[in-house]
Amino acid sequence: MIDKIHTLIEEANSFSTKSKEELEAFRIKFLGRNGLLTDLFAEFKNVPADQKKEYGQAVNTLKSAAQEKVNTLRAEIEQKSETKGIYGDLSRPGEPMSLGARHPVSIVKNEIIDIFSRIGFNVSEGPEIEDDWHNFTALNLPEYHPARDMQDTFFIQSDPDILLRTHTSSVQVRYMENHKPPIRTISPGRVYRNEAISARSHCFFHQVEGLYIDKNVSFADLKQTLQYFTTEMFGKSKIRLRPSFFPFTEPSAEVDVYWGLETETDYRMTKGTGWLEIMGCGMVDPNVLDNCGIDSKEYSGFAFGMGIDRIALLLHQISDIRLLSENDLRFLKQFRSAL
Repeated sequence: MIDKIHTLIEEANSFSTKSKEELEAFRIKFLGRNGLLTDLFAEFKNVPADQKKEYGQAVNTLKSAAQEKVNTLRAEIEQKSETKGIYGDLSRPGEPMSLGARHPVSIVKNEIIDIFSRIGFNVSEGPEIEDDWHNFTALNLPEYHPARDMQDTFFIQSDPDILLRTHTSSVQVRYMENHKPPIRTISPGRVYRNEAISARSHCFFHQVEGLYIDKNVSFADLKQTLQYFTTEMFGKSKIRLRPSFFPFTEPSAEVDVYWGLETETDYRMTKGTGWLEIMGCGMVDPNVLDNCGIDSKEYSGFAFGMGIDRIALLLHQISDIRLLSENDLRFLKQFRSAL
């Protein structure tokens, strides 16, 4: 009888299954009310007295082995069942993941940031709801300048000194107030103008403005920086600077890049001249430096600004600026492979 019990112990220890049904059958066979252990305990009274101790130890060993086997296999089966319920059949091929798309404005903005970061420019940001000082006064804009007119600016009615920023130059003012030269930063962000919405203009758009302040900064430094940018961004190395006027720079200029006249699209974009205006720039007015707490007698600098949306329209041949803000997936999916 004891030999039979040892045989059953080996059977219990070697048992293995991944099926709940087979495990339940094993439990009933050994541990059930009418199972083998019940019969073995009932047989104890018929065992000779000199064998009772050995017999009892063998039966208890069998009971422990069977119970441990049931507990171990049950935990394994339940764990696999839970994993399958959450993740499905892990042996099956995964569902294909569709590649997302970046917005064309984000593509251009990231490329501009990357180009200027290579020559030491960091990125600065500021609030879109601005005050009069940072948006106008500190930038050498007198009280009755046309840019303050309601046709250009969204003012907050409850407070005439609070408005939606009209340019990211306000970020540059904040940066100059909180940092000492040398300063080399670009400020990308959304700006707002009270303009009619059409295929070529919108009431909100995106700008990136650059600022460099240090000792002995010259107009030649500005031109060389812009030359580097246009070559990296457009692959066009020929630029020209036309005299212009901005209240916060003196002297000021408009920057044109020679796009060429190789295709009909080139003629249309450049109106037959081959030249395409891309940004404004100039040497920072000494009044602006003084307003921001920088000694204009010791430091000088240059600034430039461009429309990200306009460059996106140019590079991706988009005919209507409104497409950039309508969230039409048919339009956005065209940029699926862009980084």
